[in-house]
Amino acid sequence: MDPTDTWTQTMGTGPLLAIAAAAIGVLLFLIMKLRVHALLALILVSLLTAFAAGIPSNQVVDTLVGGFGSTVGGVALLVGLGAILGRLIEVSGGAQALADALIRRFGEDRAPLALSVASLFFGFPIFFDAGLVVMLPIVYTVARRVGGGILRYGLPVAGAFSVMHIFVPPHPGPVAASELMGADIGLVILLGIVIAVPTWYVTSYLFGLWVGKRIVLPVPDILTGGEQAEKDENPPTPMTVIALLVLPLLLIFANTGLNTAATAGWVDGDAGWVHFLQAIGATPVALLITVLVAIYVLGTRRGRGGDVIEKLTDSALGPICSIILITGAGGMFGAVLREGGIGDALSGSLSDLGLPVIVVGYLVATALRIAQGSATVALITAAGLVQSVVLAGDYNAVEIAAIVLALAAGSVTASHVNDSGFWLVGRLLGMDVKTTLKTWTVLQTTIGLMGFTMAATIFAIA
Repeated sequence: MDPTDTWTQTMGTGPLLAIAAAAIGVLLFLIMKLRVHALLALILVSLLTAFAAGIPSNQVVDTLVGGFGSTVGGVALLVGLGAILGRLIEVSGGAQALADALIRRFGEDRAPLALSVASLFFGFPIFFDAGLVVMLPIVYTVARRVGGGILRYGLPVAGAFSVMHIFVPPHPGPVAASELMGADIGLVILLGIVIAVPTWYVTSYLFGLWVGKRIVLPVPDILTGGEQAEKDENPPTPMTVIALLVLPLLLIFANTGLNTAATAGWVDGDAGWVHFLQAIGATPVALLITVLVAIYVLGTRRGRGGDVIEKLTDSALGPICSIILITGAGGMFGAVLREGGIGDALSGSLSDLGLPVIVVGYLVATALRIAQGSATVALITAAGLVQSVVLAGDYNAVEIAAIVLALAAGSVTASHVNDSGFWLVGRLLGMDVKTTLKTWTVLQTTIGLMGFTMAATIFAIA
């Protein structure tokens, strides 16, 4: 049960927006000026914002803990298992082997392109945070080998996972929005790819190369545990590493196909074997299976004992604890803004503007994203708000798909301190808050603007 179900927000839009602006301002001041640790600053500002927004005192802690727990529950397993997999690949020499193969095949100048094109493929079925964590050890190794700082490699890769996650089913946001508005999923996938790929190229790849020349950051040791570990003298082949990276993708993709088959009635969705295979293909389970396979292929079979593997696992998990906690606290802050009614206040004020539904949907999704942080929540909520207008209107299939994608574009705009992804990307790429705002926030905003422009163009000519 939602702890705020028993009360109703009575403040007007103006005071709620002022509270949100003040909360974000105080948070940035604490982190950037007073150098308060991000975890402590997020918890403190979340608590103060909850009181200021009028959430009953006996429900404040439940709201904070609920927002923190739901975010950590979705992130911790994925990041933890992905970190273990990345550590095994790095220490075995597999990351170096794959990096060398990519550089031989594409050349040093095209290394960022090769990494991010691979991420586009991996990002089709796998969620943003899981895909990013699995891919980053390869990114780190290539960045160390070629040089030039982490951003010229990391930003294009992160942007690739982001555009696939937000625009292309089977990711939850576009799937839910498509269902709410009766859109053809196949058409949304097709048009989503049409929008996602050029949007990634301009806003993530080209921008990543540009900003990477101006902000040169060292390669972090967060996931790999540094350079101190003893590497195998006989590393695995690049194809072995690729197979391990593809394994969770195949399991997750099979799960998606099974869900589609059950929805279409091709298989019995209530059958026990269907539920079992769906569980196997769930992202945390798929990553767990991959980690166990990697332990055997890269560890046990290559002569590493259980004590060595245990130490490698510990070395992978230790450095990411701070990331997980900060990400959870970012989710806590977003939950307070959401439960305090700030997102509803913004969307309500925008829905009466009398603009075309595709513009209103984009603006509402953008406002919700800025107000509460979660792209998926912003997309699904905005779709629910414009659903009745779309269903009552005389729109063809292409127009409805374009509306879905316009809402998706709005929901990715302006990632900032209330977005758990902001903290995840910033910490994994070794950026402070100011640098993350100058890079990741700008990248996400341009994804939203270009994505909306393309979706609106499709809507206009449909």
